[in-house]
Amino acid sequence: MNAVVATSVFAVFMVAAVVLGLLALRGRGKGGGLAEWSVGGRSLGPVFIWVLMAGEGYTSFSYLGAAGWGYNYGAPVLYVVAYMSCGYAIGYVVGPMLWGYARRHGLVGITDMVAHRFGRPWLGAVVAVLATVFLLPYIQLQITGMGVVLSVISYGAVSLNWAYFVAFAVTTGFVVVSGLRGSAWVSVLKDVLVIATLGFLALYVPLHYFDGYGPLLDRLVTEKSDWLTLPGHGGGGSGSGSGGSGLGELWFISTTVLNSLTVVIFPTTVAGYLGARNADALRRNAMYLPAYNVLLFVPMLLGLAALFVVPGLAGAESNLALFKLVVDSLPAWAVGVIGVAAGLSSIVPMAVFMLVIGTMWGRSVLSLVPRLAERQKSAAQVVVVVAGGLALLLTYTAPNTLVRLSLISYEGMAQLLPMVLLALVWRRLTFRGAFSGLIVGVAVVCVLVFSGNDPLGGVNAGLVALAANLAVALAVTFAGPRDADPRPDAEVLADDPVGDEGEPLAPTRAARGASDHRV
Repeated sequence: MNAVVATSVFAVFMVAAVVLGLLALRGRGKGGGLAEWSVGGRSLGPVFIWVLMAGEGYTSFSYLGAAGWGYNYGAPVLYVVAYMSCGYAIGYVVGPMLWGYARRHGLVGITDMVAHRFGRPWLGAVVAVLATVFLLPYIQLQITGMGVVLSVISYGAVSLNWAYFVAFAVTTGFVVVSGLRGSAWVSVLKDVLVIATLGFLALYVPLHYFDGYGPLLDRLVTEKSDWLTLPGHGGGGSGSGSGGSGLGELWFISTTVLNSLTVVIFPTTVAGYLGARNADALRRNAMYLPAYNVLLFVPMLLGLAALFVVPGLAGAESNLALFKLVVDSLPAWAVGVIGVAAGLSSIVPMAVFMLVIGTMWGRSVLSLVPRLAERQKSAAQVVVVVAGGLALLLTYTAPNTLVRLSLISYEGMAQLLPMVLLALVWRRLTFRGAFSGLIVGVAVVCVLVFSGNDPLGGVNAGLVALAANLAVALAVTFAGPRDADPRPDAEVLADDPVGDEGEPLAPTRAARGASDHRV
């Protein structure tokens, strides 16, 4: 009976979320073209941009991975709050700049921007392929997260394999039809549920299991002190092998720096930027979003509380720490509601990840095929289904812990920083330099991660690779010839569009030329 009640509540809310996404398309004709589907027609206001980008930062990792890392290690999980807060500060400057650049040239993503900046349409396709490789683990993460949630709240009645498939099917169908605008609408429902459920759990769990925060914190200090300092429980080693977790001060600082820089050019973050109605919405968003990070302390604390309530969880089971507390003590209907909040925290970001992959391929890869050049939106929607299916296959064949997957994504995506961001503010950076650096950075991060040397000497492998990337890019740029690009700086570089808040302009002549070459 508990399984029936909880899964029924979950199913009703999932149907409501899909209906809400479809309602978002009212008055939009047949859904519009690629820009309407992928960036909401560049017309989302401050509220929708806020909830959409909050959804980017608050995923199934926040419910499961944050609690799991709190359970396994303790203090190192605070890197999430650190990098997201720093990233919002950087986004205050970068967000409006990217929005203005895309608006001025009629672009819809980072692949467009790279192709336009260097005047090479094929480069957009290369970046699309590379970004897809590093985004797929994040889709896998969300499928895993929602699958775990559905399986647990059904009290084991729904197997993990079926739960993974449900997560894939619901999200794929949702994003193909509704696009970014639908995701923004559903984010409102998700945020209401997230704030309500985490606020409730923050009060309920300490009172129910420990008679208040005082006894809980006292037990943590006296019995689990290793979890309250860096490098956390099991730390002490400089690497990631058996010598210790390697999650000390150097790892914390290097990961915070790397992720805060990377998050502002993450394709899904950029999709949120480009969906804004104006640059001021992004500036306000950057100021308000850090307040949302307060919620992240709740699953982290609950993961620590689970150490005393459900001891002995190991490996991927630690991701169940929060829901073990929920299922063991709350009525089935409440378990279902909390499961909905966690499930929507998977669907919204997963939908945006899949949408971004579809957009990159429809715009920059498949459009190079003459027959598909005029059908970019339909091509992108097909890619969404393929990408989701591939991520589902990886979930079945190559499962991993949630945080490990997110770190791999960020470390790889960080190697696009010089080509995407530095190139837009520094004209001197040449194509040869940026491309050479990208190759070296990706090679270094892959070698370090897959050889088990992440972190390297306590430093995040992604930051080590980015340093090598930048060194090569600068060396090749200064040693080689300048790019023969006759376009003026205003056509190539980005700036902060202060006072430039009108409707999107028609693409410039150079942008139309890039479109003619099927960027």
